[in-house]
Amino acid sequence: MADDDGVVGVSRLSVSNVLKAAQEREAKEHEKRQRLANGELGLDIYNMRPRLEKEGLVYLDNLNDYEQLLKGK
Repeated sequence: MADDDGVVGVSRLSVSNVLKAAQEREAKEHEKRQRLANGELGLDIYNMRPRLEKEGLVYLDNLNDYEQLLKGK
């Protein structure tokens, strides 16, 4: 198999499974591109806010949030 990204060899016995997995991945990537195009942040798509919080970090959505954080200190 080959495309713009490169070439890969696939066993004839695995072709059906590989094709199905590739199509599923492509559909997920399309969905994520749509979500990003609609303004959703990768931070939310990939559920990163809890991970940031666990590490003691805070994601601020805008300058006003930053100003409020400074006032709270």
